Amino acid sequence: MDTSISILAVTAATIAFLHTITGPDHYLPFIALGKARRWPLAKALSITALCGVGHVLGSVVLGLLGISLGLAVGRIEIIEGVRGNLAAWLLIALGLVYMVWGLRRAWKNKVHAHPHTHADGTVHTHSHSHHHDHGHLHGEQGTVTPWVLFIIFVLGPCEPLVPIVMYPAAHHDVAGLVLVTLIFSVVTIATMVSMVFLADRGFRLLPAFKMERYTHALAGFAICASGLAIQFLGL
Repeated sequence: MDTSISILAVTAATIAFLHTITGPDHYLPFIALGKARRWPLAKALSITALCGVGHVLGSVVLGLLGISLGLAVGRIEIIEGVRGNLAAWLLIALGLVYMVWGLRRAWKNKVHAHPHTHADGTVHTHSHSHHHDHGHLHGEQGTVTPWVLFIIFVLGPCEPLVPIVMYPAAHHDVAGLVLVTLIFSVVTIATMVSMVFLADRGFRLLPAFKMERYTHALAGFAICASGLAIQFLGL
């Protein structure tokens, strides 16, 4: 293998790992939703991997198009910037909507008491919450949210992939371009899945969450915060 391609391959793996692990939007939404919706670990990892594929594929297609048309990297970066802003605002919007829904659900499910008076004059109360809403977790809303996330991740760019990895590799040969692009993609997806897996293992070590009825609202807040981090902190 050519030395320069070897260096690019190592660079691609390193940048992919650092870019993913320092960007909470790559894994925090899946961790939060998986916890709130009680997804089995296999489902959480599958959805994360699917969104990861969409995430890198969007930039790969754009990069290949730019290379084949001879577009300057600056033009591609402008397009990626627009895509990044759109994805960030969509994450913010999704998070806000989900947080409001979660707060509304938590309010409806708050524990409250009902007094009962018996014929002999005895009065007692019993407390309960409306847990029948739990059925929504496995219904239409439970299937829509992952697909919304997938669309957002397809729109969201892998910022370093095109200018730092694909364009330099394209100056060598097609095999080198394919190799470094594949390495970047695999490391990105593997890091996303690993972070969700480690978070799941960590949650199992924690005591029972006493504010369980707020998990949906907190998940919405986490998604919204991820979008805000992208848009205003550049993460």
